[in-house]
Amino acid sequence: MHKLSKFLYFKVLGWKLIGSFPKVDKCVVIVVPHTHWMDFFLGLIVRKVLNEEINYIGKKSLFKPPFGWFFRWTGGAPIDRSKSSNTVESIVGIFKERKVFRFALAPEGTRKKVSELKTGFYHIAVMAQVPIVAVAFDFGKKQVKISEAIYPTGEMKEDFKIFHNFYKGVLGKVPEYSF
Repeated sequence: MHKLSKFLYFKVLGWKLIGSFPKVDKCVVIVVPHTHWMDFFLGLIVRKVLNEEINYIGKKSLFKPPFGWFFRWTGGAPIDRSKSSNTVESIVGIFKERKVFRFALAPEGTRKKVSELKTGFYHIAVMAQVPIVAVAFDFGKKQVKISEAIYPTGEMKEDFKIFHNFYKGVLGKVPEYSF
């Protein structure tokens, strides 16, 4: 799958990869902008190109037959949202349970245009004591850009300036919805 993904990503799609994934076993990966359902599949290809285990969460019911195997195979982790549980705490619990967990999410929380990122990813990173890796899906330049590991300082406003600068000028599949 690694060689096939590299062929598809670089030769067929003609995309570039800027940066490399940091050597960390646990982190929160924020992928911006999320403007189209195709972002998920681009993420799956990039995950194989990088040859890294990168995870995401989904509601527990998705992980049952007949398609549960697919979600687990693509790095998914089930989360029970039916209980009155705190999602941030549930995800922090997954970090504590696993030796390797690189949790990817779209911090916009929607595929529509937003002016601010949601803060849940930041709270997860702080509580789990893991770094944040910023990833940009830039359809304008046909490149995926990866940051170094960014360790949250607890000064959210200052740390968010780093993220805003990283994503400046990046265009999603639907440009008008870009962050």
